[in-house]
Amino acid sequence: MHKSVAFLISADALALLADALALLANALALSADALALQGIAKFNWLRIDQMLYLGIRIK
Repeated sequence: MHKSVAFLISADALALLADALALLANALALSADALALQGIAKFNWLRIDQMLYLGIRIK
């Protein structure tokens, strides 16, 4: 294989790797956001459950 062709293939592979790493970083950020939202939902549910148990009316 000619050196310039090998270099272009290598450059394309590195670009694809960079894209894959960017997608992975986005996926990890979304996963962290999802975990945070789950925590908020769990906290809110516990607060609602506590209010219902204590007989506090939710306006």
